[in-house]
Amino acid sequence: MSKNQTKNNKPNSSMKFTVILTLLVIAALTFLVIYSNNKPDTDQDIAFENKVSLEGQPILGNPEAPVTVIEFGDYKCPACKNWGDTIFPQLQKDYMEKGDVKFSFINVLFHGEESAIASSAAEAIYKQNPEQFWEFHKVLYAAQPEVDNHDSESVTVEKMIEMAGSVPSINVEQFQEDLQSDEIKEAVMKDTQLVEDLDIQFTPSIMVNNVMLKDPFDYEKIKSLIEEALKEQ
Repeated sequence: MSKNQTKNNKPNSSMKFTVILTLLVIAALTFLVIYSNNKPDTDQDIAFENKVSLEGQPILGNPEAPVTVIEFGDYKCPACKNWGDTIFPQLQKDYMEKGDVKFSFINVLFHGEESAIASSAAEAIYKQNPEQFWEFHKVLYAAQPEVDNHDSESVTVEKMIEMAGSVPSINVEQFQEDLQSDEIKEAVMKDTQLVEDLDIQFTPSIMVNNVMLKDPFDYEKIKSLIEEALKEQ
């Protein structure tokens, strides 16, 4: 698409993005109603029959690692940022650098419109350059306001475009087009459906292979699940 075509179609593109964003927020709010009325027992870890498929999901670390750790997170969630600042570096040092664990992130939209915008932006980065997804992932968490100012607006389309421009090898014009695409909407909706299927109750929720932890900050339990899985290899 030429620059002139982009300029001429700007009003239509903006309207399209608004519609996409509205659909994402409605899906998230619908899930929240279901979640509020059907909370499962979270007094213990939950073992699922199968591992979650990571097809089409960002992966950090050795793709062939025998153990998978997944964060179900929300870029507007202070606890998710805290987990990334405190638990993730330990996981990376102890297991990911050795090739024993691969890590993935799945979007949760518990904070409505801002969560949807941030998730869409991250998916647009992943679509254009998967290797830069994790750089943008860190930028998004780093941009969170302080906890005492958490409710202030910190995620807008304009800010996402500005942040994308700070990530190496990202074409900002392409990013803007992707941000409004059906493909990105479908990627975020895929995550929302998975969150609903697994009955995710809080963020961050951490899964080690097929086990969802009751306490995502219990690193000793994370280690024990990883060690147990490695022994079974």
